[in-house]
Amino acid sequence: MSAETIEYLRVGVYFVVTVILIVFLYSYAVSMWSRQKHGIRDYEKYGELAVRDDLHDDLVEPRITQKEQR
Repeated sequence: MSAETIEYLRVGVYFVVTVILIVFLYSYAVSMWSRQKHGIRDYEKYGELAVRDDLHDDLVEPRITQKEQR
């Protein structure tokens, strides 16, 4: 393989990996947005963790054990 071929291959792989990472980023953002919109999860409560981080504060979400799931 010549140096020129390796350079084209490197640029192509870089482009493909960048596009894949962008797709993952936007799909994660849309997933978070839709969960917030449908009321499945409230991410505003997680933002308050920086302010309320004492050991004896209330939990953000109730803890679900395996016994309760069954």
